[in-house]
This record gives sequence, structure tokens and C-alpha cells, in this order.
Amino acid sequence: MTTTTTRPHTEAADQAPPAPPRLRRRPSLVVASALLVVLGALASAWAYSSLGNAQEVVALRTDVARGRVITVENLQVVRVGVDPALRVVPASQASVLVGTRAAVDLKAGQLLVPAAVTSEVLPGVGRSAVGLSLSAAQMPGEPLLVGDDVRIVSTPGAQGDVGVTSPVTYRGQVLTVSEPGADGTTAVTVQVDADAAPEIAARSATGKVALVLDSRVR
Repeated sequence: MTTTTTRPHTEAADQAPPAPPRLRRRPSLVVASALLVVLGALASAWAYSSLGNAQEVVALRTDVARGRVITVENLQVVRVGVDPALRVVPASQASVLVGTRAAVDLKAGQLLVPAAVTSEVLPGVGRSAVGLSLSAAQMPGEPLLVGDDVRIVSTPGAQGDVGVTSPVTYRGQVLTVSEPGADGTTAVTVQVDADAAPEIAARSATGKVALVLDSRVR
């Protein structure tokens, strides 16, 4: 005799497995995602536009002090996007700048603008350039700059006595200043009146001159 076992019927057996929870989209996240997409597209468009508007212009490779002659070694060509309102020197005119002088102090890395250079010929009409070799005692403690107004003063003779009359002085303007040499002297080129140049050169050769820096206030 076979015995059949009947599994008890339960309500849980008839129920289907629970459905997975529905994910709710947060409106703020949707908006933020869309905004990021838009910003990315704008950034790409700006980068493409900047690249397309880039042009080759002249920039400074090294520092150039005011009044110094500009050489090939001072210049470089860079490719950058330039605001149309900014007047720069195109790369095609780089060779024209060689031999001109810096009208202001120029710093390495800056873009060159036409107003920063001058083609003024030095010394000017009626003027001469005289070279002076000066020790630290013959120069002002303040470092000289190209364009400084100075006075060349005749110093006492071999006896070192200061006369009762005022020393002979000549007015000039600094054209170049070199680094001090091994002997501690500094070479300074000064632009002076052409008539006074021979006398200044003769006094400079004796070493009996000193340089006085006048006011820089303009």
C-alpha cells in the first residue's frame, strides 16, 4: 500500500518574487549632467577658435635694458592667440627690429609691441659719445641706468687738494653701462655735447673724473 504525502499549500508559494525597486531620477542630477556637456562643448569650441586665431609674433628671449641695441639673440618667434586690440610685431618683421634700441626695459617672455623700440640714432646731432672707465669710488652708489642724466666732474690733481673754485663739470646722458671688470672698474659710455667731448676724453684718460647721478624725477 502506497502512502502519498501531500505538501501543505501555503499563501507564500503562490506569490511571485518582488519586483526590483524603480530608480528615481533626480532632476538636479540631470540638469548638472546636461550643463557639464554644454560646458565641455563650449570649451572645445573656444580651444579650436583660439588655435585657429593664433599667429606668429615676436617676443623677447632675454631681458634688454632701456637704450640697449636689440640683437638676434634677444628675440624669438612664438605662436599665440592675440587680442586684435593689442598691437604686436608679426614674425615677418623680426629682422627689422635688429639694430634698433629698446625704448623701455624689456623682460624675457613678453610680447614685443612697436612702441617698445626706437630707431633713434645715438649719439644725436651735435652730440658725441665718450667712454669712461670708473672705479667704485668714482661712481654713485645707485646703479646707473641707460638714459640717466649725469654730470662728469673734474676731480683734484695729484696733491688731492680741492681748489676754492668750483670744479669743472659737464652734463651728459648714460648710453651704456658694462658689468664691473676684474680690476673693479666699470665702463660707462656717456653722450655729451660734441664741443666738450675732447676735453672730457682727455680728463678721463688721466682718471681724474667722477660721475654724479642727477635726479630721475621727470
